[in-house]
Amino acid sequence: MWQHKDLLGLERLTSAEIEHILRTAKPMKEILMRPVKKLPTLRGKAVFNLFYEASTRTRTSFETAAKVLGADTASIAVAQSSVSKGETLLDTARTLEAMRPDLVVVRHQASGAAEFLANHLKAGVINAGDGQHEHPTQALLDLFTMWEKLGDLAGKKVVIVGDVLHSRVARSNVWGLTKLGVEVVLIGPPTLLPDEMRVLGVECRHDLDRALPGADVVMALRLQLERQQAGLFPSLREYSRAYGLTSERLKRTGKPTLVMHPGPMNRGVEISSELANSPRAVIEEQVTNGVAVRMALIYLLTGGTAHVVD
Repeated sequence: MWQHKDLLGLERLTSAEIEHILRTAKPMKEILMRPVKKLPTLRGKAVFNLFYEASTRTRTSFETAAKVLGADTASIAVAQSSVSKGETLLDTARTLEAMRPDLVVVRHQASGAAEFLANHLKAGVINAGDGQHEHPTQALLDLFTMWEKLGDLAGKKVVIVGDVLHSRVARSNVWGLTKLGVEVVLIGPPTLLPDEMRVLGVECRHDLDRALPGADVVMALRLQLERQQAGLFPSLREYSRAYGLTSERLKRTGKPTLVMHPGPMNRGVEISSELANSPRAVIEEQVTNGVAVRMALIYLLTGGTAHVVD
């Protein structure tokens, strides 16, 4: 049985709990493949989306997931809300509490914001990305995609390349992958790959070509230019030359490696359009799986059992 009120990150979950989420997501994906994508399972439940940062995939994915399960949804546009008038996160939390939601999905630019809300709301809270801390649902959909394609992940090698410094996706993936027994190699320029990541039990390297042999999965991270200061790398051209994924570069793995990207992509910088559109890339499947995984989490956090009610 699921024991948590909230999902704030993968650091606190056990491997068994992560696997439980993945197993629950499998029948959810089967529901998405039906001609009629609608269940009465969570009829009467209310899910609020509170996004302080711009989002297309994550916000729409959560909205779709909740509606497929039959829940009522409300999306709060922060730019048009009382936040723009100076309302604090605590006051927003109290306002939401008064509306009696069952679940609040929050994305915020400050690390720890989701936990702050969880401590002040009786409703469950799902972290949809907080600062540079974690993005647990993105990591779970990445894990689900790998699990679908590769089966048991123990002993597999996953290379994550790019802007690790600013990536909450990378941190959540590291927590999840290592708990499932995966060999994780982080790649990036020294300015974008903090040494403290080594304490999480992963290998940190700066030469992508030498790290690729034997990789079962290669994941490119978005270069988060909006969070960066000048001087972290010489130019976009130099970055792409050293760390951009191409079909030719991927041959170094020596196997039919999966190519992943959390999106949105900077085509021609982190990954070539040719590779992003190739059969090796599972980027669009990641989006579909994101809905299934978020359905599983909404279901579990609102009191669902291990089996979906048809």
